[in-house]
Amino acid sequence: MRDVNFDFDDELDGEPEPAADDGRARSFPPFGPGKRTGRKFADTWWGNAWIESMERTALDPEQLKKGRRYAFAGQVGPITVSPGRISAPVHDGDQYTPHDTVVRIGTLPDAEWDRLLDRVAAKAGHIAALLDRDMPQDLVNTADDAGVRLLPGYGDLDPECDCPSWDHPCRHAAALSYQASWLLDRDPFVLLLMRGRAEPELVEELRSRNTGRAVAAKEEHVTGTRAEEAYATAPASLPGPPAPVQGEAMPLAPLLAAHGAPGIDAEAMGMLAADAASRARRLLIATPAEVLAPDHDTWQDAVRLASRMPRSRAAKRLEEASGRAGELPRAIKAWEYAGGAGVDAADMVFSPPKELVSRVTDALREAWEGSGAAPELKNWRNRWTVGRDVQVRYGRDGRWYPFRRRCGQWWPAGPPSPGPADALLDVLKESTTRP
Repeated sequence: MRDVNFDFDDELDGEPEPAADDGRARSFPPFGPGKRTGRKFADTWWGNAWIESMERTALDPEQLKKGRRYAFAGQVGPITVSPGRISAPVHDGDQYTPHDTVVRIGTLPDAEWDRLLDRVAAKAGHIAALLDRDMPQDLVNTADDAGVRLLPGYGDLDPECDCPSWDHPCRHAAALSYQASWLLDRDPFVLLLMRGRAEPELVEELRSRNTGRAVAAKEEHVTGTRAEEAYATAPASLPGPPAPVQGEAMPLAPLLAAHGAPGIDAEAMGMLAADAASRARRLLIATPAEVLAPDHDTWQDAVRLASRMPRSRAAKRLEEASGRAGELPRAIKAWEYAGGAGVDAADMVFSPPKELVSRVTDALREAWEGSGAAPELKNWRNRWTVGRDVQVRYGRDGRWYPFRRRCGQWWPAGPPSPGPADALLDVLKESTTRP
């Protein structure tokens, strides 16, 4: 096995290779000290999901900062990955003896593995992506459909360290978790090993399932045309394309009157017809997950319809029927930025975890640095008010929504961002560029 010195100044030249691999435990050589730039620590969406799971449970943001410095400085020794755990010695830099550090994650039971592998084996694209060291979002959705959670969620990671710190995680465990995301970036089989199955096992099981499917298909009586007969048959001529639609659109008012429908608002009926056609068109190109997505609630559906013709009589009637007179213009603006999730963020008030509140408050203060004197920062549940006219809200979808006070009301000020500092900077930028 050749030695690999992995330096982030040259990280695209190759991937870190395992120093040892017995199938159930893989050991990777230390990452050399290097330098990374950019907002995100990992390169892939699943690597950043790992980091988010660790950071959301952190009780002290200062330990996370120290952990990032340790990771960048190469103070983490060889990382060993095995079912249910990752471990490594982590140096403080000024001490010779490292600390023994472990991060534990629950393994999947056999029943969940069986459901997951059956779903993965049914889609050749999933197998090809894994072998290509990629984890497409669709594969994770497939796991979710099978009732299996591959990526760690809130509280799934359990750090341990022999250092005297009581922090959760300590700086050593944070450094190990950050470097683990670099391994995940380059090989999603590392995550699957943590969840309980090594790459050789998984490849063999997937191959076995595919072989079983092929045998079952041969044994099943199949009717149809043999391939040589099909190729020998002259292809049938295809019909020509449909003729273009001619003439003006038919007004609905005379049509409704002719069919004995007095009192029906033609404008409202036209809005519903146009909306039905638009939704049908989207369903034709939607993925199965999008087709099965839950519908919006009554208020969000009223906002969606009104957003098509915001100044129509039909929109006014929707506002009156909803019982929320005066709120529709702001709700339409929220819908334009983020759909139903934006409307939910404008309405919903809830209490996020305490550790999230502390971390977000610090992040907003840091984001303001360099923009002059820091204004007063207030937090109320899932809303952070910066000064008098700027607010950042945490949505139930995990995204951050900017708001700005106008005429005594909070108005949506832009699309959602993945982090609170991003949302704050976006709304501040919008205020400086607005004519």
